[in-house]
Amino acid sequence: MIEASLHFPPGFLWGTATSSHQVEGNNKGNDWWDWEQHPGHISEGDRSGLACDWWGGRWAEDLDRAAEGAQNTHRLSVEWSRIEPRPGIWDEQALAQYREIVAGMAQRSLRPMVTLHHFTNPRWLAEQGGWENEEVILRFEAFARKVAAALAGQVDLWCTLNEPNVYVFEAYLEGLFPPGKQDPGAAFRVMGNMVRAHARAYRAIHELAPGSQVGVAHHFRGIQPDSASPLDHLVARLQSRLFNEAFPRALWSGRLPLLLGEQAIPEARGTQDFFGLNYYTTDRVAFDLRRPGEFFGRRFFPPRAELSPGGFIANVPDGFSAALRWASRFGLPVLVTENGVEDGEDRLRPKYLCQHLQKLWQALNSNFPIRGYWHWTLVDNFEWERGWTQRFGLWALNPQTQQRTARPSAQLYAQICRQNCLSSSMVASFAPAALPILFPG
Repeated sequence: MIEASLHFPPGFLWGTATSSHQVEGNNKGNDWWDWEQHPGHISEGDRSGLACDWWGGRWAEDLDRAAEGAQNTHRLSVEWSRIEPRPGIWDEQALAQYREIVAGMAQRSLRPMVTLHHFTNPRWLAEQGGWENEEVILRFEAFARKVAAALAGQVDLWCTLNEPNVYVFEAYLEGLFPPGKQDPGAAFRVMGNMVRAHARAYRAIHELAPGSQVGVAHHFRGIQPDSASPLDHLVARLQSRLFNEAFPRALWSGRLPLLLGEQAIPEARGTQDFFGLNYYTTDRVAFDLRRPGEFFGRRFFPPRAELSPGGFIANVPDGFSAALRWASRFGLPVLVTENGVEDGEDRLRPKYLCQHLQKLWQALNSNFPIRGYWHWTLVDNFEWERGWTQRFGLWALNPQTQQRTARPSAQLYAQICRQNCLSSSMVASFAPAALPILFPG
């Protein structure tokens, strides 16, 4: 076999991403902990419980694994309900623990990226109306100020919000996240409040941690028309406009696209220093009068696409190319803040990883301004309403014993990070079915 390698730029960021509620354990002060206690909310009645026991100290051993795997960065989130357990009351001990974790990253040569909001809210905030209440804008700014002041000098990469579009759709349209509503009016109010809160947090971080780069982790889900039919194209454009385009357009232009018209939020214009991109999969959409709640569009995975074990993700690398192309149009450096697949048996993940990194390499060689890649995720964690039924980790976790076991993909990713390239020998060893696709001939 002829050896070939796809080399990435010097200094490219390679890491994994996690979030507080999914890994820390015993986050009893937030709305998700309450949500988990109600039957029917979580698959198989699962609960987060200890999660990965990071708050109990296991963050150190997991970050050791990341460093030993040659990663040079890690993205984590801080838990608002720990830092501000009651309105205006700050827990300095919790902030000190986050400072310790971030310092531990530096000791392991892992550049930290900190996310302020990753789906969870303090219980007291939820009781006050959560993101529907305009007061959340100033409260989130105050939270951002407290965290930025505590971590200034240790952190220079910040995400204010993780996937605000997913949060709005799941919590206020699908009803799968707390508060479990199906209310389009509330959804649009929440989106507007999140745009305004981000803008205030953006300026607060720059004030308190000068030299920082601040952005949002945007979730892009590919939505392609199923046919040449104008109706298929119409519903695909509408769904993509509302799900993919609305939030980033607001931060680019200061105008939030709505179902009909736009909402002016001028203070949000230009409040991103990088474009965070989360990509997992792509759908096809066909016009369907029976689905008014989905804007008359029936979505499904592309025919013949390989599916993850639970049928949650289709392996569509070309969709990643489209996502990178779309993100680059905003004229900012692009950071791939999440990409991965649920696969407890680790059968699809090696191929998925190799194929997506090939598309990333192609985009870089087309001069797309991509600076880093964070795989989701380091170790299996609590996957929201899907509980423990999905396994995204490079390392497997037994939640009962807290035992970690390296999957083959952990070794593959370590070789990629260590050599800053994807080689034909790596593909042949870990994903041989992808070899003729990625290195033909």
